[in-house]
Amino acid sequence: MTPYLLAAVVLVGIVGALNLVLTFGVIRRLREHDRSLASHSAAGPANLRLSPDGRIPDFTAITVDGDPFTRAQLAGRNAVGFFSTTCAACLDLLPEFVEYARTFPGGRDRVLVVVVADQPDEASVNLIARARPVARVVMERYDGPIAAAFAVGAFPTLALVDDDTVVADGSTLQALSAATRV
Repeated sequence: MTPYLLAAVVLVGIVGALNLVLTFGVIRRLREHDRSLASHSAAGPANLRLSPDGRIPDFTAITVDGDPFTRAQLAGRNAVGFFSTTCAACLDLLPEFVEYARTFPGGRDRVLVVVVADQPDEASVNLIARARPVARVVMERYDGPIAAAFAVGAFPTLALVDDDTVVADGSTLQALSAATRV
């Protein structure tokens, strides 16, 4: 074997061993990251950052139909959904929420959908068109009056409201469905 061939084989062996060590390091970090995410999810991240009593402060907005909408119109039990046009999970959840709203006690007058977008575009028009038959719909910016009043911290966010108090919230229909049956 020539010295050059021997040096090349040794170099390839060293590079392979280094690659193996680095791969194990990456795998270890990914496992730590996975555990961290799992513990964060198990804690049930709050989508709403309201005060401990869950009371919603006053707000005023305009629906896409041009009607004023205030907190007072959330009298009784209401379902509220916040959907962002830039959120893939929102687009996936909307059809489920529309079906939930279709059977919600009190009908369209007891369901509010807030479409959050910087400006009207094809995605927001599509969300509005899908939600409008079963809900009152408001389109607002990320810092809009309703999102601010509810202190929305993530999208999608769903809430079940009894008068001016949030009784259930989350990013899936499971929490709302369980609270609706109560």
